[in-house]
Amino acid sequence: MNPCAGRAPSNAPIGIFDSGVGGLSVWRSIRQALPGENLLYLADSGYAPYGDRSPDWIRARTAQLVQFLLDQGCKAIVIACNTATMLAAAYLRAHFSVPIIAIEPAVKPAAALSRSGCIALMATRRTIESTGLQNLISQHAAQVQVVRIACPGLAERVEALQLDGPDVEHELHRYLKPALSSRADTLVLGCTHYPFLRPSIERLSAGRFQIVEPSFAVASQVRRRLHAAGCLGVRSAGGHSVFISSAPPAQAQPIIQALSGLPRMTVQPLPTLDTDSSYALPCARSTFSQVSI
Repeated sequence: MNPCAGRAPSNAPIGIFDSGVGGLSVWRSIRQALPGENLLYLADSGYAPYGDRSPDWIRARTAQLVQFLLDQGCKAIVIACNTATMLAAAYLRAHFSVPIIAIEPAVKPAAALSRSGCIALMATRRTIESTGLQNLISQHAAQVQVVRIACPGLAERVEALQLDGPDVEHELHRYLKPALSSRADTLVLGCTHYPFLRPSIERLSAGRFQIVEPSFAVASQVRRRLHAAGCLGVRSAGGHSVFISSAPPAQAQPIIQALSGLPRMTVQPLPTLDTDSSYALPCARSTFSQVSI
């Protein structure tokens, strides 16, 4: 059965959500790969970070976010948060019939790239401790050593637009130390916030690592899933983007604008969500039909 049939037209938006602004690294790759698609990005920055939340809380919260995105008419959902993927992707797919494309730490390609037989993975504590990550390593990296590095505080740095400077470099150096003292030759950025810290990571590691992050692979998978479902957009350019945040708009606006690189954009506030209500933002729908961002 066509997952998009009877639900949304091909020009309906793709919904993308993350615990905050880190998923803009995924938004950027999808925008580049699918310039004709309408995108609705939801940053749950008011509840970030997810990395220290309980699995039950993450499953309940992400289900609310998916329902909200469906209420906006989204034809597919992208989970642009590694922690949410590890703890909630299976749950969300069991409860929603819309195509759900989920990011996951790029352990498989990193293991294939490594010549030393050792890779390092930087991620949130919840991702590092998840059974989902252990299953991923068992399936795709059983023959290599994986140095797992929990990095509490890094996502919050990006949420605050602290991408460089002495304090950030000191924190990054502390987290990179286990990788630098190992045989690792490949480094996985296992949180969508971390690509925004990549210049500092590369400088501190002096080019030691092949750095891997999966946003372009996610964009390719989005294209494949929409094509298979018969709801890939028909336009070759001119897709619109709408941004919504659970953080106060005055706080979210400069951060999302800086990380997206868009000269003109407006962040809309996310309504308070509960499991018994549905919410549609008329301004979001009108943006997709009238305004190019």
